[in-house]
Amino acid sequence: MSAPGHRPAKAAAPYPRRRAALARALRAAGGGIALLPTAPEVARNRDSHYPYRHDSYFHYLSGFDEPEAWLAIDASGHTTLLCRPRNLEREIWDGIRLGPKAAPMALGVDAAHSIEKLDEVMPKLLANQPAVWFPFATHAALESQIDGWLGKLRARVRLGVECPGSQHDLCKLLDEMRLIKDRHEIGIMRRAGRIAAQAHVRAMQTSAAMLRAGLDAREYHLDAELLHEFRRQGSQFPAYTSIVAAGANACVLHYRAGAARLKAGELCLIDAGCELDGYASDITRTFPADGRFTPAQRQLYDLVLAAQEAAIAATRPGRRFLDPHQAAVRVLAEGMLEVGLLNKKQHGRPDDVIASGAYRQFYMHRTGHWLGMDVHDCGDYTEPRTRAREEVDATGERVMRRPSRVLRPGMVLTLEPGLYVRPAKGVPREFWNIGIRIEDDALVTPGGCELLTRGVPVQADDIEALMRG
Repeated sequence: MSAPGHRPAKAAAPYPRRRAALARALRAAGGGIALLPTAPEVARNRDSHYPYRHDSYFHYLSGFDEPEAWLAIDASGHTTLLCRPRNLEREIWDGIRLGPKAAPMALGVDAAHSIEKLDEVMPKLLANQPAVWFPFATHAALESQIDGWLGKLRARVRLGVECPGSQHDLCKLLDEMRLIKDRHEIGIMRRAGRIAAQAHVRAMQTSAAMLRAGLDAREYHLDAELLHEFRRQGSQFPAYTSIVAAGANACVLHYRAGAARLKAGELCLIDAGCELDGYASDITRTFPADGRFTPAQRQLYDLVLAAQEAAIAATRPGRRFLDPHQAAVRVLAEGMLEVGLLNKKQHGRPDDVIASGAYRQFYMHRTGHWLGMDVHDCGDYTEPRTRAREEVDATGERVMRRPSRVLRPGMVLTLEPGLYVRPAKGVPREFWNIGIRIEDDALVTPGGCELLTRGVPVQADDIEALMRG
C-alpha cells in the first residue's frame, strides 16, 4: 500500500526520465554520485507539527512525499531510496507508509532500504565514486553529515577503497533542469492557475456582496474565502501566505491579511496563489472593495494594466528575462509624468526618470520572477557561460553583470507591475494611499507566452461587472 497522498501508478512516469537526465548531467560533469534528502518535519509547538511539505528538489526526482527519506543517484542512473520502514503502531497514528519493499515498483527506483540503515548504506554508495554532489546551503548540518560518511571511507583507503575527491553543488545541475517545465509540470501549473483564479473571483464577489449588505467586511473574511476555494478545488496548501490588503495597507508590499475593515471607495489588493501537487500559482488582483473604481483609482489602475500588457508583449522566446521589466518600467515612467505623480519640470522625460531611478518612489520591485515548485523558483536570472560586463545601475554605481537570461519555451515567470503611492509632498492628494499590483503567471511558448491565470478578470470594466453579479 502507498502512503496517503502518494499516487505511485499515476505519478511515477516523469520521475525516471528526470533521474536519467540528472545521470547524463553527472556524466557530462565528470561522474560521481548525487545525494539528496527530503525536508524534515518541523515542530509547530510542543505536541504538533506544521503540515508536512517535501523538499522540492527531492520531490522533483522522486514524486515521493513522505518525510525521512533520501535519494542517491549515480552517473550510471542507478537510484537508491532510503525511506521509513513499515510500522503498524506508527501507521495507526500517522498514516500508512510506502516502505522499502514496495518502493522500487511504486517509484521506479533500483533499490530501497530502511532509513534506519542510512549510516550503513551511504558510505557503501560513496565508495569509489570520483565526486559527490549534494545541495549546498539548503539543509542544516547536511555537509557535516556527508563529511562523516567520507571520514569512514578515508579510514579504509589503505584497504583499496577510494574516497570521492571533490564535492559539488547539486543545485547547479537541478536548477537548470527545473527551469524548463515539462508537459507533466505544465499541466499541473495550468490547473493550479485555474484554481487560484476562481479563488480570487470568489473573494472579489464576497467583498462586494458584504458591503452591499452593510456587513462588517474584514481582510480575514476574504482570506477565508481564498483558503476555502483552494481546498474545495483540491489544492493541498496556499503557495505562500496570502496578502489581503485593504486601503493604505496595499502600499505595504508584504502585508499579511489582518483585521482591517474593507471600505467603500477604497481598493483591496489580493496577492494569493495555491499549491497543487507541489507546484505554485501566483496571482495579484486589485479591485474596489465595493465594486466600483473612483476616477483616480481607475486612472492609476489603467496605467498599471498598460504596463503589464507591455510586459506580456515582451515575453517571448529570444527576449531576455529583464525585457518585460524594462517594458513595464517605461510605461510606468511615462504614466507617472502624465498623471502628475512625478513633476515633468523636475524629472524631465521618461528616459530621465528611468536613468535617475525616480520611478522607484512608486514602483520599487522587479516585474517578475521564476515560478514552479517554489513561488520564487530556482534558476539563474542571468545567461550561463557568458562574461560579465560593466553597467551603471539606477544609483549611478558601476557594477559588473552578466547578460539577462534568454527566454525559452517551457520557462514560467510572473508578470507583476505595480504602483504604491504613499502620502508625500508634491504627490496629488487624490492618489494618496492607493496601492495597485496586477500579476499573472506566464508560460513561454514557441510563439510568445500563455497566461495561466486569466480565469479572473483583469480589465477594470470586467472587474466591476463581476462584482455586480
